[in-house]
Amino acid sequence: MEKQQVELYLAANADKLPADQIANIKVALENADESKTAAIQALDLKNPTTMLIIAWLLGSYGVDRFMLGDTTMAVIKLLTCGGCCVWTIIDLFSAKDRTRAFNHKKLQEVLL
Repeated sequence: MEKQQVELYLAANADKLPADQIANIKVALENADESKTAAIQALDLKNPTTMLIIAWLLGSYGVDRFMLGDTTMAVIKLLTCGGCCVWTIIDLFSAKDRTRAFNHKKLQEVLL
C-alpha cells in the first residue's frame, strides 16, 4: 500500500486496533501488496465501544462472545447466565481489549 493510504487507514482505524501494535501494523501495511488493498479496506472492524455496550446489555447471554467468534465461551456463558455474573463482570473490563485483539487477528489474516 502507498504510505498515504496507510496513514489514512490508521487514522480511521487506530482506535479499533491494539495501541501497542500500531507500529507493527503500519510496517505490515506498507509492505503489503497492492492486490490486498481492497481486502484491507473492506474489512469490517468491530468498534470496541460498541462491543462494551453489547457486553453491558447482553453479556449475560454471551452475545459479545458470539460476535467475536468465541462460540465455546459464548455457549458456556449463555447456559450459566454469564457464569453467575462472574464472567459478565470480567468481560465488561476486557471487552475493548478483546475486540481490538479480534480486529488485529482479522487484519493479520488478510495481510498473510
